[in-house]
Amino acid sequence: MDINGASAIVTGGASGIGAAVARQLAAKGAKVVVADLNAEKGEALANEIGGVFAPVDVTKTEQIESAIAQAEELGPIRVLVNSAGIGWAQRTVGRDGEFTSAADLGAFSKVIAINLIGTFDCIRLVGTAISRTEPTESGERGAIVNMASVAAFDGQIGQAAYSASKGGVVGMTLPVARDLAAVGIRVNTVAPGLIDTPIYGEGEDSEAFKAKLGESVLYPKRLGLPDELASMVVECVTNSYMNAETIRVDGGIRMPPK
Repeated sequence: MDINGASAIVTGGASGIGAAVARQLAAKGAKVVVADLNAEKGEALANEIGGVFAPVDVTKTEQIESAIAQAEELGPIRVLVNSAGIGWAQRTVGRDGEFTSAADLGAFSKVIAINLIGTFDCIRLVGTAISRTEPTESGERGAIVNMASVAAFDGQIGQAAYSASKGGVVGMTLPVARDLAAVGIRVNTVAPGLIDTPIYGEGEDSEAFKAKLGESVLYPKRLGLPDELASMVVECVTNSYMNAETIRVDGGIRMPPK
């Protein structure tokens, strides 16, 4: 699918994997809406790639709708990449046997609200907008790519909330792809492994920590680069025969319990 001149929305697009995706989509000629909570980084990136910034909390339906309106002003909307998300780690029960030390249900709900429900809200709304776009010569209207995680399959100790949210994204990929096939929209999910993003910080200690993490990767024994993830996202967008699939991009890692 040719995305030159089309508009694309990338949630969580101001940094990390989302920013790498935004840059690569722009390099293909797309007009990108960088949808994020971080206005400073989002606006800087949008200026860099010739797109626009939209302040978006994916738990706020009205903010998603506003980003769609901005995208439709840039060109025919054909692409959504759901990269917004948060992490959380806490064991399910505490060591003292008290109810109060059990996992924080509010935190669990927040992770699900952002990573899973927010992803679906973006899909249903942006998918509706794409369904109004005129189809290409091949009959397709657009493509959606979700960001899951290898934690959907290899969740570690303390990752119940995060793994549940990303497992939900994986689980809805096929049924949503089946739903949207009727309007010519493809849906795929990418599941990253350990990726070198700002979450790990900077400096010697950070580099040493990342090197240690990289030892658990099958090959190559390092953290993945955001551009390596972004290239797979772009392939899922532009390859017209990629549909209803979840693809691990993880160097072959299988996460241990901890």
